[in-house]
Amino acid sequence: LFNGWPGYDHLGMYVLALAVVFFLALTVEWLSHCNILRPETASNRRGAAAAIGVMQTVLYAVRIGLAYLVMLAVMSFNAGVFLVAIAGHGVGFFLFGSRAFNKQNHSSGKTSDLPPMNC
Repeated sequence: LFNGWPGYDHLGMYVLALAVVFFLALTVEWLSHCNILRPETASNRRGAAAAIGVMQTVLYAVRIGLAYLVMLAVMSFNAGVFLVAIAGHGVGFFLFGSRAFNKQNHSSGKTSDLPPMNC
């Protein structure tokens, strides 16, 4: 990726690179399962629906951009980076996507602001 990345010569930089990759993967999972936007406010005004659509598009672009950054980090072919990326996605799914901490009402059928990531 970059010369000297993820910090093979300096342990502190290597640990920092691992932490950044972990939190990037965790953020991707959070964005995949977040429910920030409130659709009931959009039903009152036509302009609000357009604004929510723009915000949803921005969230989607940020999520995909972060997912590509995690993918580029994994392509450094470093086992530690690979393991923390998997751990970040796993912990993120456990916290935000699994039923262990699920506090939302399923009566509306909406589980997230964004569509699921498909391979």
